[in-house]
Amino acid sequence: MNDDLIEKVLQEVRKNTESKGDVRTEEKEADSMERTSSVTEFVGTAVGDTVGLVIANVDEFLHEKMGLDKKYRSIGIISDRTGAGPQIMAADEAVKATNTEVLSIELPRDTKGGAGHGALIILAAEDVSDARRAVEVALRDTERTMGNVYGCDAGHVELHYTARASLALNKAFNAPIGKAFGIVVGAPAGVGVVMADKALKTANVDLVTYASPAGGTSYSNEVIITITGDSGAVRQSVLAAREVGLSILKSMGQNPVSTTGKPYI
Repeated sequence: MNDDLIEKVLQEVRKNTESKGDVRTEEKEADSMERTSSVTEFVGTAVGDTVGLVIANVDEFLHEKMGLDKKYRSIGIISDRTGAGPQIMAADEAVKATNTEVLSIELPRDTKGGAGHGALIILAAEDVSDARRAVEVALRDTERTMGNVYGCDAGHVELHYTARASLALNKAFNAPIGKAFGIVVGAPAGVGVVMADKALKTANVDLVTYASPAGGTSYSNEVIITITGDSGAVRQSVLAAREVGLSILKSMGQNPVSTTGKPYI
């Protein structure tokens, strides 16, 4: 009898403990939801420590310092610590799909990005709904464009391609609007030089920009080129650069892998 009584008491204690645990879990979940929704400027996140934000009505003094046109009262913000090309490509798709303008694109040096950059992209809109929509599109597309970033301890290889460049790529790299456009990035910088040479020799493409550690980057350990030309030629050049870049990193004893495991080129 004593054993049965003890067992019943233990069962009751366990029930009470589980019940309290469930309540605490629900309270934590509710608190988490409240904290997430309490910041109206927060839109969402994406790979690469990318955060999307929106300001419905920019402060008048900040508005002036940022150089915003008076007709724009709202801004969308894409900011990250790892990657720049993927987010810029995603922002390019965002401005194609929404009534927004690219105000500025900056590439800050960020040690979390290894040898590369982070990004700060500001999109301006007359209406906050357009700014929010643009940020949502950019966050979603960043998950796609990160697929062609291959990283390892020794460095990284990054490739991007679009059949039709728009305002974000024009702002960041002087891409000809409406033309096929490619980005080739290699780190350490020497890998990028070889990748650039391979890309330009592979097909009939035009070199748009060249950036190295001391010129055109935030002193990152990269070489970055952008190219334009016939759609097929640009894509062929980008793929050729990828192969040589990955081969060099593998020869260094590394195993570079796609950030998302889903390359889009």
